Amino acid sequence: MRRLWKNLWFQDPAARDVFINDTAVRIRAGILLAVPLFLSYTLYDAVYGSHWIVDGNTIRDTMDTDFDEHIIYAGQMIRKTYDYTIQSWILAYVFFEMLVSMFVKTSYLSPTIWIATFLSRRKPPVWKPLVPKRFAWTIGATFIATCWVFFNPDTFAHWINTLTHKEILSTTTQYLPYWIPLTLVWVCTGFMWLESVLGWCMGCQIHALMVKMGILEEPCEACNDIFSPEAQAARDASAKETMQS
Repeated sequence: MRRLWKNLWFQDPAARDVFINDTAVRIRAGILLAVPLFLSYTLYDAVYGSHWIVDGNTIRDTMDTDFDEHIIYAGQMIRKTYDYTIQSWILAYVFFEMLVSMFVKTSYLSPTIWIATFLSRRKPPVWKPLVPKRFAWTIGATFIATCWVFFNPDTFAHWINTLTHKEILSTTTQYLPYWIPLTLVWVCTGFMWLESVLGWCMGCQIHALMVKMGILEEPCEACNDIFSPEAQAARDASAKETMQS
């Protein structure tokens, strides 16, 4: 237990090529899966669930007609409004989780990593390199940032205009199409479900493909193809050496 809290979910935090316990990673993904599910409901309700409600008691004849001789009526129409404060804070926290988990020293600041490490303590560790996971979490952080901008377009526009000293973005309109965050949330839900339930990391697959294509260069040999039998055998051997020491 003492070694568990010292190393957290790392095989050896001081190693040149850092490996993390994929069992704990999957548990953490399962915990964080609740966030995109909640946001999926929020976005769906905001986009498709908010309709105009007409108060029949306020309808009156304006004594006027349109060009097609249709009578024009006036009345009060109500539409549900949304306060995205809770969603924004949740996104900010998960964005923080993605960032701190990318590096060894900052990982100790993540509550979900501590919880996942504790819950995985009785299961055999499955060691996988950190670099592909870092790439996957970068993709996740990008999705989260985009959704946060959708929920806070005025704040983001104010930041951009302040930095550039120009009115580049409007602070009174929603300039991000609703289908972008809606799609990203569902994609993120699928990725996290694959990670937590099947142990299949889409971001890691993309990373391995980019390394093979020469787009990325990684000094860690195990990072090049984390699913190969040779890489898994090397991790198992390293794990045995660590446990024996």
